[in-house]
Amino acid sequence: MSKAEKKAGASGGIQSLEAALQMLQAMANRRGPVSLSELARDCRMPPSKVHRYLTSFQHYGLVAQAGRSGKYDLGPGAVTLGLSALARYDFVNRASEALPDLAAESGLTALLSVWGDQGPTVIRWQRAASPTITSMGLGTTFPLLNSATGRAFLAWAPPAPLKAMRDNELRRARQKPAISPDLMPTSEGLDKLIGDIRTRGFASVDGKFIPGLEAIAAPILDWQGEAQAVVTLIGTDPAIIEPGSDAVKQLVTFCQEQSLAAIKPDTA
Repeated sequence: MSKAEKKAGASGGIQSLEAALQMLQAMANRRGPVSLSELARDCRMPPSKVHRYLTSFQHYGLVAQAGRSGKYDLGPGAVTLGLSALARYDFVNRASEALPDLAAESGLTALLSVWGDQGPTVIRWQRAASPTITSMGLGTTFPLLNSATGRAFLAWAPPAPLKAMRDNELRRARQKPAISPDLMPTSEGLDKLIGDIRTRGFASVDGKFIPGLEAIAAPILDWQGEAQAVVTLIGTDPAIIEPGSDAVKQLVTFCQEQSLAAIKPDTA
């Protein structure tokens, strides 16, 4: 009995169905077509049994077989299922419903923002048990360069919608460098900031920007790796913005669970 079948029996599931799903998942995890023997090894099933499943998958278009190599790959039926699932995936509502859990776990105020006509805009504000006193709230818009939320959009959102706002803020930063104390106000400096944020997996600003407040932000990514929304945690403890802090781990884990692409390069 395969590992999938044993698990299905213990959990009360349908053994044959779970074995079939395990096989499709194994094919999805592969980078390309797979031979019968390779798939049997991946699933820890006899090749004869794998072949029977593959035959049924082919009848429904879930699997296709290459002519010359004889290898198997996901077929047009699998593509249709995937596209249907993507079309129904609601990034914003899923994250909004889960935001209270993040605020409770971290003990910090949590914000959910989307890109609006005026830039990053707060659409959900979940206060912590000990709320942070601030004038910000629903409908607040953030700058790109001087906020954790804006910087997360800057690092992961499609560049075109951000261009005008980014160029205007960069121009102001050149005129008044004190506005962005941790940013070299040049194209090269901006590229470095974006690269650093993407490598870390989150953006942050400290109390230099809003006295007394620290903020970290991470994106919720679609299947193309582009930000559909940004989640931000704010508090008063400077330690929350450190890369290894509990708050950072909780935030990045939360956003990764809501995303369809890896946030950090090493999680791809």
